[in-house]
Parts: sequence; C-alpha cells; structure tokens
Amino acid sequence: MSKQNLKEIYNYLQISDAIATSGQATVEQFDAIKQAGYQVVVNLALVDSPNALPNEKEIIEARGMEYIHIPVIWDNPTLENLHSFFEVMKANQNKKIFVHCAANKRVSVFVYLYRRICLGASEEEAKLDLNKLWEPSPVWQRLINQAFDDVGFRSSTQPTM
Repeated sequence: MSKQNLKEIYNYLQISDAIATSGQATVEQFDAIKQAGYQVVVNLALVDSPNALPNEKEIIEARGMEYIHIPVIWDNPTLENLHSFFEVMKANQNKKIFVHCAANKRVSVFVYLYRRICLGASEEEAKLDLNKLWEPSPVWQRLINQAFDDVGFRSSTQPTM
C-alpha cells in the first residue's frame, strides 16, 4: 500500500511529516500506516467505539509498531486524558506518530491542543486542521477552554499569571 492508500482511511488528515490522524483504520490500513513509516499508533477511542478492532494492540504490535491506548470517553474528556496524551507525544517526539479514534474528532481536539500548547503553533494554523473535520461541541469546547486556563498546560510562550 502507498501513501495514497492512507487517504482512504476514514477522516485521514496529515498534520506534519511526523504526525497523521484519522478515524478507525482497518487491519489492512494498518499495513499502509506501517509502510508509510509510522512507528507509534495512539488510539483515543474506547474498546466499544464504532468499528473498534477488539485485538488492535496485537494487530499493531505484529506490524512492529508501538501501540498506546488512552481511552477518552466521548462525552467526558478530561484534562487527565489530555495530560496523558501530551506525555505520550513528548516521549515520542522523534518518531512518526499515527493518532486515531473512532471518527478523528477526539483526536482533532487533542492534536489541536498539543500543537497550540506544546508546540507553539499559531491559532490560525492549528484551528484550520481542527475545523476540517468538525466544530467542537460544547463538551469539547469546554475541554479546550480548561486546557488553556489550566496553569499546568501553559506553553513557554504564554505568560503565566
């Protein structure tokens, strides 16, 4: 499979040379992810999310990639979930990371916040990718607001009060 096949993954979005996101991939699509050079797969969906693969960890590891699962409840995303995600992204910043959930909505918010808070990306640049897939619902907008309000999530470019 080629990079063209990555575009066939539900709600696939290339963020940078090192980060791509999507909704749930199929077993065959994980072959394309591996062939594209991704080393780490982060799953933010629940095990009972639509189209979830019950043995996804085994599928990923059999392809020689690292699998990290941070289950994020759709109607109750937490700063703790976000903090765990930031830790994983920072620990793997020198690797190619593929992040997915069921529909790339959880992921789009988490990656938006990671880019803004941890990488210092501009609001315009990060929000453009976020809004390609959806406009966050009130629950998810609340998480965004909490993340920016929380002192523990301030980037070095934002002044502390």
